[in-house]
Amino acid sequence: MTQDADRKGATAYPRAVLDLFDAYVHGAIDRRGFVTQCAVHVGSAAAATTMLAALSPDFARGQVIKPDDKRIVISHVDIASPAGNGTVRAYVARPAAKTAAKLPVVIVAHENRGLNPHIEDIARRLAVDGYMAVAPDALTTIGGYPGDEDKARAAFATLDRTKIGEDFVAAATHARTMAGSNGKIAAVGFCFGGWIANLLATRLPDLRAAVPFYGSPPALADVPKIKAQLLIHYAGNDARTNAAWPDYEAALKQAGTHYKAYIYEGAEHGFNNDTTPRFDKAAADLAWARTLALLRQTIG
Repeated sequence: MTQDADRKGATAYPRAVLDLFDAYVHGAIDRRGFVTQCAVHVGSAAAATTMLAALSPDFARGQVIKPDDKRIVISHVDIASPAGNGTVRAYVARPAAKTAAKLPVVIVAHENRGLNPHIEDIARRLAVDGYMAVAPDALTTIGGYPGDEDKARAAFATLDRTKIGEDFVAAATHARTMAGSNGKIAAVGFCFGGWIANLLATRLPDLRAAVPFYGSPPALADVPKIKAQLLIHYAGNDARTNAAWPDYEAALKQAGTHYKAYIYEGAEHGFNNDTTPRFDKAAADLAWARTLALLRQTIG
């Protein structure tokens, strides 16, 4: 993962602006609300609009593995999801040098904008590391990721969260036995996808590892169902998400669940996403190294 020297990091922005951006990203305020409230801190609506553009994803700049990289093979699979939205389409990336091999599978769960180019890139990174990465798109039912983050966020908000969860359960269940899988499965998710990773851990007894990045916990009553090893990543400056951690940790301890949790001090929500200024290279590199180590340990 890289961080451009000429792009400002999160510390270049006022705390109030970062908090407003977090609210905007998660649908608590719309674009107009961000600009209006941000203008109070930066002096004008024009400056606020410029700041919003600077904070928003730049997918080309953050790309690590290109879609046409010769080390990987990309395909798509449509998966039946009768308890969810009917069908979910997944992006599948696997190492080109192992086209005939049966590989361990990592389910990659996206943020609240559907399967955007950044999450596809995460899947490709896992493929380069030797895994078959399966990245479902919750927006399948409305035509897939629309190519625009605002449209994707708005579309995502119209979907039923429970049905989205069922789509990911269906995708993970299918991935166990799909062509090229050796049946060993883990899940990695970011923000909303962090909740998905937690959810899958409660729903799939044979899930070997779940790695939620700054995600909400599952229903605490379901925590005793977790058999997977958990690796939980939190950002130190993410008060909104972190507020749920004490109760989640208490439930994990009571259930005797095998888990490790890390809080990356000074990091922002979304610190692993290298397409925005909230990216924190030191935290992201460490969290990703820990993630790969757990995957090697649990699924090979």
